[in-house]
Amino acid sequence: MNLFKYFFFFIAVSHFSFAQEKNEDVAFVKKKIQAVKLNSTIKIDGDLNDIEWKNAPVAKDFVMFDPDNGRPEAKELRTEVKVLYDNDAVYIGATLYDNEPNKILKEISERDDLGTADLFGVFINGFNDGQQEYSFNVTASNGQLDLIRTPNGEDDTWDAIWHSQTKISSEGWHVEIKIPYAALRFSKEDQQTWGIQFFREVRRLRQKFTWNPVDNRKGAFTQQAGILEGIENINTPTRLFLIPYSSFYLNSPAKEKTFGTLKGGLDLKYGLTDAFTLDMVLIPDFGQTKFDNTILNLGPFEQVFNENRPFFTEGTDLFNKGDLFYSRRIGQRASTFPKLTATEEVVELPNAIDLVNAVKISGRTKDGLGVGFLNTVTKKTDVVIRDVVTGNERVETVEPLANYNVLVLDQRFNGNSSVSLINTNVTRNGEFRDANVTATAFNLNNKKNTFNTNGNFKYSYVNSFKNLEDKKGISTNLYFAETSGNVRFSFGGEYVSDDYDNNDLGINFQTNYYSFSGNASYRTLKPTNKLNSFRINFNAYTQYDVRTNYLQEQNFNINGNLTTKQNHAAGFGININPFERHNFYNPQVEGRYVIFPKNYGTWMWISTNYNNKFAFDVEPNVGFTETKGWWYWGFSVSPRYRFNDKFTLIYRNNFNNEYQDLGRVDRVGNDIVFAKRDNQTLETSLEGKYSVNSQMNFGLKLRHYWSFSENNSYHRLLENGYVEAYNYTDNANQNLNLWNFDLTYSWWFAPGSQMSVLYRNSSGIFENEIDKDFSYNAKQVFNHEQLNHIFSISVRYFIDYNQAKNVFKPKV
Repeated sequence: MNLFKYFFFFIAVSHFSFAQEKNEDVAFVKKKIQAVKLNSTIKIDGDLNDIEWKNAPVAKDFVMFDPDNGRPEAKELRTEVKVLYDNDAVYIGATLYDNEPNKILKEISERDDLGTADLFGVFINGFNDGQQEYSFNVTASNGQLDLIRTPNGEDDTWDAIWHSQTKISSEGWHVEIKIPYAALRFSKEDQQTWGIQFFREVRRLRQKFTWNPVDNRKGAFTQQAGILEGIENINTPTRLFLIPYSSFYLNSPAKEKTFGTLKGGLDLKYGLTDAFTLDMVLIPDFGQTKFDNTILNLGPFEQVFNENRPFFTEGTDLFNKGDLFYSRRIGQRASTFPKLTATEEVVELPNAIDLVNAVKISGRTKDGLGVGFLNTVTKKTDVVIRDVVTGNERVETVEPLANYNVLVLDQRFNGNSSVSLINTNVTRNGEFRDANVTATAFNLNNKKNTFNTNGNFKYSYVNSFKNLEDKKGISTNLYFAETSGNVRFSFGGEYVSDDYDNNDLGINFQTNYYSFSGNASYRTLKPTNKLNSFRINFNAYTQYDVRTNYLQEQNFNINGNLTTKQNHAAGFGININPFERHNFYNPQVEGRYVIFPKNYGTWMWISTNYNNKFAFDVEPNVGFTETKGWWYWGFSVSPRYRFNDKFTLIYRNNFNNEYQDLGRVDRVGNDIVFAKRDNQTLETSLEGKYSVNSQMNFGLKLRHYWSFSENNSYHRLLENGYVEAYNYTDNANQNLNLWNFDLTYSWWFAPGSQMSVLYRNSSGIFENEIDKDFSYNAKQVFNHEQLNHIFSISVRYFIDYNQAKNVFKPKV
C-alpha cells in the first residue's frame, strides 16, 4: 500500500505549497443590482411596458468578454437589465440596443440549440459562492437554452421550467424572463444575496459582453459574477415534478409482420433539500433516441457510442468525475455469450437489456460538497439455443438481474479547486461476474489561477466469474500545468497495471503501460490587426509496455488554429511518429505484439463563418509510413445553407482511403494471421430542420455509410513482431453497408410538456464479398426487403406540484 501513502502525501504537500502563496485573492470587480418586489402581476410578453419595470434599478455599462476582453460596450450596442421578484419567481427584463435592428440574427431552432441568433443570458448563483451557476439563455427568436456552469465547465444537458418572450423593435430587441424559484437553488435566509451575471452575444459581430467584467487572465467565469440584493422573505418551494408519458410504436421489421406496442411510464423529480434533487424513471422508454453512427471496426477495441438516453445525459456532470462511468454499459448488451456446440445456434440475441428502473440523486451544498448517486436495475435476460440438426431447443441466461450504481463525493474549496471520491459497482445475481472500482481525484489551482495540478488514483476489483480468478488492479496519473498568459505548458505521466479493469461500468482499452506527455502552446489574448485569435500547440506523448519497456504508442504533433476578422476559422497539423511501435493489443494474444512502422501525416481544415447563409467546412489529410505502399488520405466537406430563419440544411461527406494497412484477421491454431489490406470508407449524411416557431420543430437526419476492407495478402505474425507470408485460403474481406433515416416532429405544447413523432427506417448488410460499384451497394441497402420501419408517437406531460395544489385547492 505504499502507493497510497505516496499519493496522499503528494496531495498534502501540493495543497500546503499552494496555500503558502501570498494570502491575497484576485481583486475581482463586484457590481451590484437591487431587485424590486412586485405589487401586481406582470405579463411575460417582451414589451417591458408594465409600470413595475419603469421604477427598477438598471444594470448597465457592459464590457466585452470576447474577442477584445475588457473593452467597454459601444453606445449603439449598449445593454440595460432590470430585476423584479415576487413570492413565486424572479423576473429579468432586458433591453438590448442595436442601431441596425434589421441585421439582428434570429434563426429559429429547437430547445437547447442556439442556431445562428443573437443571445441574452442570466447566470444565477443562489449561494453566491462562485461554485455553481444556473444559466437561462434566450435567443432573439425566443429559443431557450439552460445549463449549469461550474469552474470546470458547462453542463448543457440540465433542463428547467421557465418562461420567456422576446420582441424586436426599432431600437433593438427586448427580452422578458420569468424564473420560478423551483428552478433555482438558494438558502432559507430572510435576506437573500445572490451571485448574478448578465451575458449578451451580438452574433453578426461574434462579440460577447458581460455586465460584471470577466478578466480572461484571472479565475473562472463563475468567480467573476456581480451581486443581486433586495430579495427578501421568500420561501424555498416544494420541488416536486411528475412527468407521466405514453408511447405507441408501430414496428415493421424486414420480412416480418408489422406489430404495435403501447408503453407508459413515469418520470419523477423531487427536491430532497435546497441542494439535492431526486430523479427517478419508472418503466424507462428510450425508443426515440438518436441512432448510433456504427462503423466498420477493424481494430481490437469496441466502438464507443455517444449516450442519447435523456436520463443518462441530463445533469450528469458529477458522475463524470474520474472518467469511471460509461453509461452505455447499462443496458447496452449481455455480459456473456452462451457456449455452443458445433451444431447449435442462438435463435435471437437481444441488442439491448431492458431497464427495470433508474434513480439519480445529485446536488451541491453551500459549503461546496457535491454528492451524486445513480442506481439502475436491469432485467434477467434469456436466449433460446437451437440444435440445427435435432431441432432441440434449450434456454440459457446471458444476463442475470443486475444492479449498477455510481457514488461521487466532490468537495470544492478555495473557489477553484476540488477533491473527489468515486465508486462504481456492478452486482449480478448468481455466479455471474461482479465488479467494483474506487477512485480519488484532485484538481488544484493556486489563488491566482496561474498553475494547476491534477491527478487520480483508481483501484479495481473483479470477483470470480465461474472459473476465472479474482483480479485487482490500479491506475494512476499526475499532471502539472501553467494555465495563464500567452505561453502555457503542461506535463505529466500515467501508470496502469495489467489487472486494472473498470469495463463493467466504465470503459478502458489499454492496460499494463506507463506513459509520459507534454504540451507547450502560444496564444493571443487580444485581437490583432488581422486576426481575432491565434493559437499554436506542440504535443508529445509516449507510452511503454510495463513487461518489456518497449515503446508501445507515441505521438508528436504541431497544430494551430486562427479566426479572422471576418470570423472565418482555419487550422493545420503535422503528426510525426519517428520510432517503430510495439503494439500489444492488435494480436489479441497475451504477451504477443506486432511492430508498426514509423509514420508521418498532415492535415488542415477551414470553417467559414456560420453567420452567412452559405458556409462550409473542409478538411483534407494525408499520411505515410516507412513500409512501402502503406499510406492513407482522406477528405471531408460539409456545406450548409440557411434558406431563412426557419429552414436549414447541412450536408456532410467523408471519404477515407488506407492502402496496405496491416491488421489482424484470424487465428489458426497457434498462428496469428494478419493481412495487408486496402480500406475505403464513404460516409454521406444530410441533416435538416424546419422550425415553425421555437416550440414546434421538424427534423431530418439521414446517413449512408459504406466501408470495405479488401485483403491483398496474408501473413503470419512472428515472435519478433514482424510478419512473413502465410497461406490462408478463407475469405476474410469485410463489407459493411448501413442506412439510417429519421424524420421527427416535436411540439412543446406546454411548459415541460412535449409531443414527439418519429418515423425511422434503417437497414444494414455485412458480408465478405466486395463489389466496389457504389450504385450496386446503394441499391442493396435501400432494397425494400432489407428496410426496418418504425413509426412512434410519444407524449410527455409535465405536472408541477405547486401549480397542481393551487388548481385543486378548495375555494373559500
